[in-house]
Amino acid sequence: MVINPEFWQHKKVFITGHTGFKGGWLSLWLQLLGAEVYGYSLSPPTLPNFYETARVANLLSGHTLGNVLDGATLGKAIKSIQPDVVFHLAAQPLVRYSYKAPVETYAVNVLGTANLLEAVRSTPSIRAVVNITTDKCYENREWCYPYRENDPLGGHDPYSASKACAEIVTKSYRASFFTASLDASQPLAAIATARAGNVIGGGDWAEARLIPDCIQSLIQKKPIYLRYPGAIRPWQHVLEPLAGYLILAQKLWLQSSSLYADSWNFGPDPASEETVEKIAQQVIQLWGSGELKVDRANIHPHEAGLLRLDTTKAKTYLGWRSRLSLPEALKQTVDWYRAWQNGEDMQQYSLAQIRAYQDRGAVFKDE
Repeated sequence: MVINPEFWQHKKVFITGHTGFKGGWLSLWLQLLGAEVYGYSLSPPTLPNFYETARVANLLSGHTLGNVLDGATLGKAIKSIQPDVVFHLAAQPLVRYSYKAPVETYAVNVLGTANLLEAVRSTPSIRAVVNITTDKCYENREWCYPYRENDPLGGHDPYSASKACAEIVTKSYRASFFTASLDASQPLAAIATARAGNVIGGGDWAEARLIPDCIQSLIQKKPIYLRYPGAIRPWQHVLEPLAGYLILAQKLWLQSSSLYADSWNFGPDPASEETVEKIAQQVIQLWGSGELKVDRANIHPHEAGLLRLDTTKAKTYLGWRSRLSLPEALKQTVDWYRAWQNGEDMQQYSLAQIRAYQDRGAVFKDE
C-alpha cells in the first residue's frame, strides 16, 4: 500500500492542530496531493514556528483559530466544512510542561478528543478519522522489548497518562457509536489511533525537545545541555509517521473494517534507536561546531529512559515502513534549519523535502 494522490484529489480534509509542527507538515503534504485542507487550532505555540515560516496558511482552503476545549466552536467548524477525512493532532504535546500544567494537559488531550469525536458523530460526511496520540501512551516498564498495540496503556507523567486516556476515549466512542449504522446507505466513520515515536524534522521549536534545544544553542553559539544523555529513543523524521497516517486514512476510507479501525504503531527501524547524547553529537557534527554538557545542576522530572515500538502490524497490514535511515533523517533536519538561517523560501524548501521523500517510493510506486 502506498499513498495514492488520486485518492486525495479534492478530498476535504479537516486537521486539528494544523498550526503545530506535525500539523503544519501534514497540511503542506495534503495540499501537494491535491486535497482541500481546512485547519482548526490555537495560534502557533512558539516563535518562530513551522506554520508561519513555511507559510502554511497560504495553501489552506480555510482555517479557524479555536480551542478543542470549545466543543461548540469546534463542532460548528466541522459541520460548516462537511469534511471527508479528519486528522486530530491538537494536543498539549510536551512531557515537561505537563508537570507544570497537569489539569490543562488532561483537559486538552482527553476532553478535547471527546469534543472532536462528538463533532464527528453529528457530521455524516466524515468517513475516516485518525487520532494521533503517542508512543508514550504505553505503560512503560523500561524493558528491552518493543511495545505492541495490544500491550497495556499507562503513563507516569501527566502527558503520557492523558494520551493513554485519549486512546481509551477513542476506543469507547468507536465501540459505542461507530460500530453499526441504522442507515446502510450512510456508512459510519471509521476511527483509528496512531502512535508515533520521537519525531524530528525542520521547523520544530518546541521547548525542552532535543533537536530544537540543540539548534537554538548552536545558533546562539552556546553549549548544548543534556538532561538525560543515556536515554534511548526511537528517532524518526516527521515525514515517516505522516506517511503512515495518510495510508491509514486511505485504508479506513476504502476498507473500514475492524482491522483498520484500531490502534497503530509508526516507529523507526531498530537501527534508528539511539541515545540522546549520540544524537546531539551527530547534530553538532552536521552543523560543523558546538559543545555538549550534561545538566547536573537541577533535579528534573521523570522521563522514560527506554521506549521501543513494534511496527509489525503497520508493515503487515498497511504496507508501511520507515524509509529514511537515522543519518538521513538528521541530515535533512539540520539542512532545513541551515536553509532557514540562510533566508531561503521555507515553503518551497519544505515542499521539496516532501517531494524527495515521495520519490523514494513512498507515494507513487508499489514494491
